Amino acid sequence: MPKNESTFDIEINMKAKELIKGSYDLHIHTIPSHVKRSLDDFQLMKEADEAQMAGVLIKNHYESTGSRAILANRTGNFKVKAFGGIVLNWPVGGLNPYAAESSLNLGGSIVWMPTRDSYNCLLSGDMPGDFFERPGIKILDDSDKLLPVVYDIFDVVLKYNACIATGHLSPKESVILCKEARKRNLKTILTHPEWERTVVSKEIQKDMAAIGVRIEKCWYNIAENNCTEEYMIDTIKSIGAEHIYISTDRGQIDREHPVDAMVKFIEVLLKNGFNDDEIKNLTCNVAKSLVN
Repeated sequence: MPKNESTFDIEINMKAKELIKGSYDLHIHTIPSHVKRSLDDFQLMKEADEAQMAGVLIKNHYESTGSRAILANRTGNFKVKAFGGIVLNWPVGGLNPYAAESSLNLGGSIVWMPTRDSYNCLLSGDMPGDFFERPGIKILDDSDKLLPVVYDIFDVVLKYNACIATGHLSPKESVILCKEARKRNLKTILTHPEWERTVVSKEIQKDMAAIGVRIEKCWYNIAENNCTEEYMIDTIKSIGAEHIYISTDRGQIDREHPVDAMVKFIEVLLKNGFNDDEIKNLTCNVAKSLVN
């Protein structure tokens, strides 16, 4: 006798809550933030610890979060580990290798290229919560070559065995950055290529994965209708789970909390035929290699 839908959904949910154990979410926005958020660092740690996750990364567009991760790890006797990083937007000096080094010296794991302050992102206007006028930051000169300061940032990231991530750069900037970073053997992340301001084709994602770039897939992009669930699943299957990590990009006010979002993402994977080993790559193995 076939299972009814409610029984099936309950079983999928229970399986997802098992598979979230040991997972990492490397893209979470928490309080304090310049933008309204749904939970603070310690609430995040409590909820992730209860789910038996292994790691969470606190992201802020305008300040380094390495020191916040240190405090979160020293408070509450949690088994889950917090990680931090820095986004090279204007409040930290833009393309500033000194800010990158300060963040990584405090234990940060990822340096993102400009996000809200990138020239590419500002072509679509301010995002909710932006509070100052500024010029957009580019990483290329007029000949489409990386600016010298980007290579200085590469050197810092390599020194600390950290990751460089594309942030909200244009597809052209992202591809050039990824290729040059991989030539220097940097751990490299293509940030949410399904988001409406940073869309990168499936074919280019596959090309980047082939040179060792790790591709981030965000629950946010499904939940906020930046792409369909079917498209997200198709790209993951086409690229291969060994090249991808999933994250939530959650923390927005009036949205599900990151742990719940991760469970939902795993449910989608299960419903679309991913096996336990593939899900382990997507939730744990790839992400763990980036922060440890």
